[in-house]
Amino acid sequence: MKMQNQSSVAEFILLGFSNFPELQEQLFGAFLVVYLVTLMGNAIIIVVISLEQSLHVPLYLFLQNLSVVDMGISMVIMPVMLVILSTEKMRISILGCLVQMYFILTLGVTECFLLGVMAFDLFAAICHPLSYPMIMNKMVFMKLVTFSWVSGITVATVQTIWVFSFPFCGDKKINHISCETPAVLELACADTFLFEIYAFIGTILTVIVPFSLIFLSYIRILFAILKMPSTTGKQKAFSTCASHLTSVTLFYGTASMTYLQPKSGYSPETKKLTSLAFSLLTPLLNPLIYSLRNMDLHTF
Repeated sequence: MKMQNQSSVAEFILLGFSNFPELQEQLFGAFLVVYLVTLMGNAIIIVVISLEQSLHVPLYLFLQNLSVVDMGISMVIMPVMLVILSTEKMRISILGCLVQMYFILTLGVTECFLLGVMAFDLFAAICHPLSYPMIMNKMVFMKLVTFSWVSGITVATVQTIWVFSFPFCGDKKINHISCETPAVLELACADTFLFEIYAFIGTILTVIVPFSLIFLSYIRILFAILKMPSTTGKQKAFSTCASHLTSVTLFYGTASMTYLQPKSGYSPETKKLTSLAFSLLTPLLNPLIYSLRNMDLHTF
């Protein structure tokens, strides 16, 4: 009898903001502008760093990877969001939902670790300027970037396969803006307790490991800056760190609201807004944050 009640779901329906039909057109216009600006801003950073040889140093190459991630997150989520707003809901196949979840997780985890290794790069540059070329050589840079991407791919592969190993039955409507793990998991008609424990612990570790690296790096950086005799040197160091700290605060703030919130702690509409902030604000603002703070990029 249990098997009969479990329908073979071939697709899901993403509801988005269908509860507010009167706002669909305005939201579509606003999000389309944000999407295009996000793509343009990140594409400019990627192209400028690729073409300008003087920017082929770890600081800017990490930033280039960050822009690739931010552009990817926007491209994975925003087109689907725009379709939902133009039709009030969107049908998405099981495979399409799986692919979207996979890339959201891959890019999100990769950005988490990239921000951590960028903090280590700043620590090496400010605290050990003379030995910096040896500390952050090409091989070390490649290993750190590879580790960030492999971590994202590994977490996404395990989590996505596990989620879609559950049977889905009954209502196939996902009351969310994308196929994020918590929203899809609500439709599973099996015991997901073990997965939820794994996902929570995995999220904590994914956040704590790079955040600890960021925290420890900035403690050392702060002491190094305070010891600098030159006011100009202090201002330059603070300016360099300010853009990264702003990006870290923005990313971790929105990510924690999205993935570390209690299962039933917020309404579906609030969860949509926090998810939207995570997938929209960080990719949109990062190019602005780094280009305004960085004179090397600002001059091109």
